[in-house]
Amino acid sequence: MKRVLDKAGLVEKRRSRRSRDTGRLQSRVDAQAPNDVWTVDFKGWWYTPTHERCEPFTVRDAYSRYVLASAILPDARTETVQQACEGLFERYGLPGTIRSDNGRPFAATTAPLGLSRLSAWWLALGIDLDRIDPGCPYQNGAHERMHGDLARDLERRINGDLARHQAALETWRHTFNDERPHEALGMRCPAEIYSPSSRRYEGTPDQLDYPDDLLDRRVNAAGQIKLHGMAIAISTALRGWNVGLKPRGGREYALYFARLCLGRVDLSTESFHPATNEDLRCDG
Repeated sequence: MKRVLDKAGLVEKRRSRRSRDTGRLQSRVDAQAPNDVWTVDFKGWWYTPTHERCEPFTVRDAYSRYVLASAILPDARTETVQQACEGLFERYGLPGTIRSDNGRPFAATTAPLGLSRLSAWWLALGIDLDRIDPGCPYQNGAHERMHGDLARDLERRINGDLARHQAALETWRHTFNDERPHEALGMRCPAEIYSPSSRRYEGTPDQLDYPDDLLDRRVNAAGQIKLHGMAIAISTALRGWNVGLKPRGGREYALYFARLCLGRVDLSTESFHPATNEDLRCDG
């Protein structure tokens, strides 16, 4: 399966901005309908009476306040969280944007624009990224308030092991969505507002298609591409994916992953330069 990206898509992504302090992507989107923006995070952990660590992974629709997931995962590894997201995408469809913090597995501090394996996968599915600033949880304040509700209702109030905690979390999610009116929703419940996305999940694309004027190169296991006989290091977060290279004149190329311009390749120095705050428009 291939996902087609046209020139309009490339232009669209350039309208995103990045944090002045971190270089991380920020696409401040005010949700106008269900699935415009999903917010994701891990709730602060606590120990069960059986001495097991309970750290729920939570996903919420920003417009309707509908809690899509409150799941205890075995770990926070990329593969584990991706599998959880796949289940949500299969059930609810794809959101337009996912808002997260800058922690793993959502972001990677050393990668271009903070791309991690997980967020690169989101981009490949056509989902935009929105990252809050480091140390600023208030920028995802509604999600944090939902965590506060969850903590008051459940944290250290459940007897039993993780299985019992997960059952309690699912009961809490149902109550939050279906039985608790919200003043911001005109005293309606989230379930009365939310509806699944019309953008269906069709699995992970085998490769991405770029406009005809871009060169197509595959990122190898070492995070490199081969261009005119040179090995250029890009990022291991993109290993296995293909990127698009748009000539800029001379010996430079703008490098795209999906709709996102990550930076430029300079063949004269055999190097890749990630996009900076002063170089938002990579196509020159």
